Formats: sequence, C-alpha cells, structure tokens
Amino acid sequence: MSKKIYVVMLVLLMIVLAGCCDNKYCNNVAENKAENNTSSEQKNDIPLPHNEKGRYEEDLGLKTNYKYNLEGSYEVDGRQGIAYFNGEYLVSGSTSLSRYDKDWKLVSSSNNTFAGFENEVNHIGDIDVYNNEIYAGVEYFMDGEAKNIQVAIYDIDSFELKRTYTFDSSSGQNEVSGIAVDPDSKSIWMCSWADSESGRYLYRYDLETGKYLGKYHLQAPPQWIQGIAYLDGYIYITADDGTADLGEADHIYRVKVNLENTSMPVLIERTLDDVILQGEIEGISFDKDNKKMFVSYNRGAQIVLGMPKGFYEGYNKEIHEIFVYSMEKR
Repeated sequence: MSKKIYVVMLVLLMIVLAGCCDNKYCNNVAENKAENNTSSEQKNDIPLPHNEKGRYEEDLGLKTNYKYNLEGSYEVDGRQGIAYFNGEYLVSGSTSLSRYDKDWKLVSSSNNTFAGFENEVNHIGDIDVYNNEIYAGVEYFMDGEAKNIQVAIYDIDSFELKRTYTFDSSSGQNEVSGIAVDPDSKSIWMCSWADSESGRYLYRYDLETGKYLGKYHLQAPPQWIQGIAYLDGYIYITADDGTADLGEADHIYRVKVNLENTSMPVLIERTLDDVILQGEIEGISFDKDNKKMFVSYNRGAQIVLGMPKGFYEGYNKEIHEIFVYSMEKR
C-alpha cells in the first residue's frame, strides 16, 4: 500500500470515529480541558456511580440519639468544614475561611489563612467556634502524608491568626482532619484521617493552655475520619468510609465522652444515603437550640489519598455543599 493511500485511509477513519463520539461526553472533555487545564488522566470519564440506599441502623433497630430528616442543601466555597455560630455559618476550605449569613449568602472570606505560621502549612480541616474564635486543625498535607500539625485559633471577624498550639508528637498522631471544642470538659478534641494507628484515637488538649492531655482509643474505629463536633456529652464523627465509585454511603458515628476510661465505644448514628451523589463527607456541626445538624459534603471529583484526581461523568468541577438535617430526640 502506498504511503499516500495509507494517509487517506487514516484520515477517513478519524472522521468516522469523531462522528461516533457521544456529544455530551465529547463536550464535557472539551470543557474540562478549557476550564480546568487538566491532564489526560483527569478527563471526565469516570462512570457516575449509582447511589446505594439503605440505613442499617434503622433496618436492625439500633438505638441512635436522634432521628434526622434532610431539609435541603446549600452550595458553599469550601470543601473541608462547617461550624454553626449565632445564626451564621463558618466554612473552611483547604486554604480558606468563609462566613455565611442565616440565608447562606456569603458575607466575607479570606485566602490569606497561613500568614503568621512559623512552619509550612497548606491545609485546614474541619473547624469549630468558641468564644468568638475559630478553632482549626492545620497541617502540611500532600498525597496522604502530613506534618507540622497544630491547633490554630483565628479571629472570627478578620480571619487573622491569633495564636497556635503545637501538637504533642509523642501522641502518635500523624494527621489532623478535624477539631472540636468541648466546653463541658474544657477540652479541644482532634481527630486523624490516617488509616493507621493515628486514626484509631481521639486526641485531647486543654482548652485554655493547649497542653496535651492524652488520647482515647476508639473501639472499633471508623475508617477515614474527616470531622468531629461536640454536643451534649457526645462527640460526633464523620467518616468517609463508603466507596464513592460504588455508590456506598458515608456515615456519622458517636462516642460518649468519658474521661475516666482510656477507650470510647463507637456507635453508628446515621447513614448518609440521602445526599445528592456519594462523594467525600467532611465536617459536621450542630445548632443545639434549633435542633439542626450540618454536614459538609463534596461531590463530582474522584478522591485518591485525600486528593482530587479527576471528575465523574457529567461534572467538570467539584461541588461543595452543606446538607441541613432536622433532629428529633429519640
């Protein structure tokens, strides 16, 4: 076959293949390249999972503290955490802090959250609010590994760093995914996302001094812990333990605070089978007076070792939302 005929046939084959391409798929890939400048491995070609339904805590008649009903969801600009405070909402991104009013309208935000740190940091996890200050677990995180862990306290209005508490390396903690203030025991609680010895404990620090007070063994520990919040003697834990590619739901667990023991039994509180699309659960917070629970959730991006690595079919960006649930005491 002559070189000229070969080239003509190759061109005709390319035209036929282009005509067979699904328009929606092709358009999505084009949008990804234009808007996100992603590499070939980040194309919008990950099959959209079918969400699995079912809450085994209800099917088995397990006792939970509350019954939760989904009221709605709100898109926000941060993917990490949520903290309710006096009718408003604080949201943390990996590098940002934002404030929303009661109607979920953005009031203020800052991307200058790492100014003033002595050691290099690049990641904020789930947050909490206490005495008009934002408490955050801050670290340097990359591809599942973390260093320079510390508690950071920010001004709630200016988002400026006020002070930090360095974590105790002897604790064995090697990552911080969330933080919760427990005013009853005057404690700061930290959790770890790491799927190792580090992720099997909750770590307690003194609320006033930042001194390390010890760790408490979770029995049995949830997998991939993302956020924590304190409410009425319990610590509630979010875990990214569902495989999103298979449509498996993530979960919320609870532990009773008991400082006399070295361990805390873990109980299921809620299966999150009613979110829009299974993805990555993150932070959690409560409005105690109005009986509301807020859960931070990300959808659209495939997460590998804690890092976005591509998009599901139909998405060209990751969407961050807060799901709002009403709470009815059991």
